[in-house]
Amino acid sequence: MSGTHRQRMALGRSALVALLLLWSLGPMLWQLYTSLRSADALLLGSAGLGGGWTLANYTDVLSGDPPFWRYMLNSTVVGALSTLFTLALAIPCAYALSRRGGLLRLLVGGGLLAAAVFPYVLLFLALLEVARQLGLANNLLALSLPYAGLSLPLAVLLLQAAFAELPVELEENALLEGFSLLQRLRWILLPLMGPAVASTGLLVFLFSWNEFPIALTWLSRSELLTLAPAMARIAGSSVFTVPYGAFAAATVLGSLPLLALLLLFQRQIVAGLTQGAIKG
Repeated sequence: MSGTHRQRMALGRSALVALLLLWSLGPMLWQLYTSLRSADALLLGSAGLGGGWTLANYTDVLSGDPPFWRYMLNSTVVGALSTLFTLALAIPCAYALSRRGGLLRLLVGGGLLAAAVFPYVLLFLALLEVARQLGLANNLLALSLPYAGLSLPLAVLLLQAAFAELPVELEENALLEGFSLLQRLRWILLPLMGPAVASTGLLVFLFSWNEFPIALTWLSRSELLTLAPAMARIAGSSVFTVPYGAFAAATVLGSLPLLALLLLFQRQIVAGLTQGAIKG
């Protein structure tokens, strides 16, 4: 293969990567651009570099009542609680399922798969009725419970696959040393399951962070709103105009914690998603 042909192939790969990167980052870059433009510049379609740039959209969002950081804090609390609840239930369930075989494991796995892909919107009215009967409205702890329940089937399936990759001999040796089941989980299995637990927990957190219908109906007090219904309120705050700049600024601010979380745990997430893909 000639050097010119290699250079063309390398250039083609670089161009493909650049296009894929632009395609992936395009919506975020557009939101960032919109958040920095004034209402007049957006209305007139002005894209010039000489004017129309402003930070007023961020100022308006951050100075709201309640302040925007309160919505982010509420989403963080709900996401953290639902993630903890889900992992606390999913880890022992996944371990038990991974150590079972035969027809029982097949039936339970099939049921979990059906529950994981079931459109939860169909359960919306039933969940709303439960919340009304039990008085669970305007309670962040109560809001995290349906999120944990909806995330549990997928979490069990993901962790079960990771448990199945661990050699049984590890547990047998620990059992000979006198380790109890909890000690085997705590000191042997879970440290090896770190990437899988991190990636599963992040998926649960993302679902809780972005969920809209349940949060919209369960929360009516402004100071308890999570990010998704709060952003919907910002988008509909004006009767005559759509506040594109303010909504874009809220989108950018709401994405920053998720970006920080992804950057912080990127190695664990990649390792968890690829765990079991390659066997030695």
